[in-house]
Amino acid sequence: MARLAWVGCLLLAAATAVTVAVAESAAEALSTYIVHVAPAHAPRSSRPRVLSSAYNSFLRDHLPACVARPAPRVLYSYAHAATGFAARLTASQAAHLASQGSVLAVVPDMTHELHTTLMPSFLGLSESSGLLPASGGAMDVVIGFIDSGVYPKDRASFAADPSLPPPPRTFRGGCVSTPEFNASAYCNNKLVGAKFFYLGYQAAHGGSAIEEAMESRSPLDTDGHGTHVSSTAAGSAVAGAAFFDYAKGKAVGMAPGARIAAYKACWAGAGCTSSDLLMAFDEAIKDGVNVISVSLGIGKVPLYSDSVAVGAFSAVRNGIVVSASAGNSGPDEFTAVNVAPWILTVGASTVSRQFLANVVLGNGENLTGTSIYEGTTTPFGANKIPIVYGGDVGSSVCEAGKLNSSTVACKIVVCDAGVNGRADKGEAVKLAGGAGAILASRNDFGEQPSVATAHVLPAAGVTFAAAERIKKYIRETASPVATIVFLGTVIGQVPSAPRMASFSSRGPSYIAPEILKPDVTAPGVETLAAWTGDNSPSQLDSDTRRVKFNIISGTSMSCPHVAGVAALLRQIHPDWSPAAIKSALMTTAYNVDNTGSIIKDMSTGEASTPFVRGAGHVDPNRATDPGLVYDAGANDYISFLCALGYTTQQVAVLTRDGSVTASCWTRPSSAVGDHNYPAFSVVFRSGDGAVTQRRVVRNVGNSSTGATYTASITSPAGVRVKVQPSTLQFSTLQKTREYVTTFTPQQGGSVTGKHTFGSIVWSDGKHKVTSPIAITWPVTQVVAM
Repeated sequence: MARLAWVGCLLLAAATAVTVAVAESAAEALSTYIVHVAPAHAPRSSRPRVLSSAYNSFLRDHLPACVARPAPRVLYSYAHAATGFAARLTASQAAHLASQGSVLAVVPDMTHELHTTLMPSFLGLSESSGLLPASGGAMDVVIGFIDSGVYPKDRASFAADPSLPPPPRTFRGGCVSTPEFNASAYCNNKLVGAKFFYLGYQAAHGGSAIEEAMESRSPLDTDGHGTHVSSTAAGSAVAGAAFFDYAKGKAVGMAPGARIAAYKACWAGAGCTSSDLLMAFDEAIKDGVNVISVSLGIGKVPLYSDSVAVGAFSAVRNGIVVSASAGNSGPDEFTAVNVAPWILTVGASTVSRQFLANVVLGNGENLTGTSIYEGTTTPFGANKIPIVYGGDVGSSVCEAGKLNSSTVACKIVVCDAGVNGRADKGEAVKLAGGAGAILASRNDFGEQPSVATAHVLPAAGVTFAAAERIKKYIRETASPVATIVFLGTVIGQVPSAPRMASFSSRGPSYIAPEILKPDVTAPGVETLAAWTGDNSPSQLDSDTRRVKFNIISGTSMSCPHVAGVAALLRQIHPDWSPAAIKSALMTTAYNVDNTGSIIKDMSTGEASTPFVRGAGHVDPNRATDPGLVYDAGANDYISFLCALGYTTQQVAVLTRDGSVTASCWTRPSSAVGDHNYPAFSVVFRSGDGAVTQRRVVRNVGNSSTGATYTASITSPAGVRVKVQPSTLQFSTLQKTREYVTTFTPQQGGSVTGKHTFGSIVWSDGKHKVTSPIAITWPVTQVVAM
């Protein structure tokens, strides 16, 4: 046995010389890895203690003596979201395990970053008609939130209405009590689950990291993010909610009857490790939630290395809808994350509400800005005060400690975007003795001002163009002065709404450009929702204010809006798969704003495209009766993964089924674009002829009497689109039909942009089932404007 062990060491050294050299230079430091074990070699039991013991034995059996020290340590054992474990390993131990036939993959632990009074009415949700009363608010649905926890102390958003019955029997979760989280006091028929996962975070940042960050080793949310998203999706109705005097009204979640289960895997200031996230997915699946909301993400990694994609695959396979944020890295292309086709990916857009704060210059020029500063309407009184540019007084971006106090004192300071956060800029100005701040947005954000922020001094966010006008005024004026007038909450038709947020991440998908991402958009700009009592609204340590509601922005806010709507649909259509619910939301989404024009992109001021807004803005009431749905299940997703060219082992990481993934070699080859998606994304490459994509639709509208649907095509510029057959006949017995769409580039044609867009609409006279078309052209076929 010793001889065999040393032979194994020699083979390992030959195969992974570079890795071992790095490990040796690092003195064999331990790091966290997720080890995906081949199903045939995994323990059969799903009991945590049995699993942990079995995987510790697995490590002892698979690591030869030459790499057995320092001793590895199992952190988590996965049985529902993945098959395998997370452990502390050296690089050479990880490399050796990866070389074993019993191991599918060894993935380093990575950090994922965390990405409403008016919102229900803006979405058309009414207590008297439509989806909301028809679903009863989704009382039989449990939404799991993988986030920073929940803060239920004295928060009416998490109080249970006396009429709310116990949670559905299919939910097997519960609340964990700790000294800082009294489960018997905080949990009820609304908040039905609260758990936390910290071993990956602690391993990455040190044993005392939680205490040093003044975090709570419990489900309690000390950050605020998790409390905000969970109340957005399913918060109980709260009359008279507001952030100080802003956004006053009744705050209520999209699915006010749905139950909330919080899975804390994200920690203040440190994000969320892959190992903790995967354990949160594992527990949520085991508990039996119906919807999972994930407002976080990671950069461009393969699907089998992304814990959200891996966990979501198993969740969807168990009938759980997974709604995830697209990310806040717009307006550049290829920035959307959470792009797996089994995930419902959500972008962020505005509503018809603003929090206005106008900047008035000494020359009389009035520039529109935004703010949720809590003070008086005119904090500087009737007179204007001196204004300076941060770049002239020590720091263009207003970094703390770099502003010259003698030249900043009692003045308004203009701060450029970048380097530090919006609230940090205002704090830096205040510490330097400044009286107020004006925050510029990024140049590429176009018409979007720096979003409203809970500043600690009078401050307003303005567009890049407005900031340049202010700086020009400062340069050209001997004694420049200005003031900021705070107008509070303004609801109206101008500017148009919804508009796509500039920060909202965009497609095409970096994994598979043939799958249109994001899927839909929903409100994600300046959303009011519940907030923690352990963090200030500005999230600054120096800010001693505490509020019950806060206003923040991001695709983190749009994701729970869609999760709540998905819960309503799950209640009213319990037999629909996650893919069917996604299809209903996509094919019934709308693409025009309140002026009748295509939803605008704030970064350009022009019409947005499907790579920005997806299939459009969610329309909950229309999604209740979509007519046709594009369904998909595990077998379809496996075919998609095989079409991507993933290996059997890589596919098995996601499917956790070695016998199924082996069919990659035997199943008929298919194209990525043939995945049964409710949208079409076609990539033409130089020399390509026609491209075909196949789809199957199921009639869910007139299933009792049958229906006839006819296709209407709006062809993108430069391409001819043909649908065969162009008419689909459904009967009580024949509820599914297949059709083929052919996309043919026009001979000798050229286009003026690298993408062109169109749509296919199937209609039976009552329903309109709309699928966007996106065409990506080779550079050689794009001519300059």
